[in-house]
Amino acid sequence: MTFVEELNQLLPADLPNRERVVALSAQHFDLIVEANQVLNLTRIVGEREAAIKHVLDSVMPWRLFSGAAVVVDAGTGAGLPGIPLALVLPETKFILLESIQKKTRFVEFAIETLDIKNATALPLRAEDWLKLNHADIITARAMAPLERAIPLFAPALKQGSRALLYKGPDLEAEIAAAASEIRKRRVSVREILRYTLPDDSGTRTIVEVVQGNQDA
Repeated sequence: MTFVEELNQLLPADLPNRERVVALSAQHFDLIVEANQVLNLTRIVGEREAAIKHVLDSVMPWRLFSGAAVVVDAGTGAGLPGIPLALVLPETKFILLESIQKKTRFVEFAIETLDIKNATALPLRAEDWLKLNHADIITARAMAPLERAIPLFAPALKQGSRALLYKGPDLEAEIAAAASEIRKRRVSVREILRYTLPDDSGTRTIVEVVQGNQDA
């Protein structure tokens, strides 16, 4: 099957703006495959695997982002999950942050080529952008473990942001490893969504991190 056919089969029937998501995600995938010849954007370039792991995985928790004014995608890489989510939620502003400038230039090119009005790519680390700006939600899919991510985002959480991070099935182990940082930064960490990807592609856990001592 083509990438479009894969997406039409895989994406939830009730996904907002579904036709646009399918069409532009296919264009995004083509851009990734072409750029991947000179940039190390992803090792996943097979059509079905990419449809599952690049697009389906990115958009499955879309309801958690619905209604947010500004979402920051930290370490967006090739534009994931930021670009698929921006296609689903055109009323939300997405700031895609990537510290590797070659990758940022690719994401800027993709956003311009796909004419995504509600997304912007910047060559910055999330913690630096968040020092001067506010986001309702901070998200990341290929981010550091919680024990390293929590200190990076803690100042923004104090200002009212919340983090929704894509994690694997071993969330309990990550939380245990981050226990000292959770106490130190006085944040609460909880699983709010878990789903299994097709083709034995694994289980995804969405974890929420907010300011507030869970032991209080």
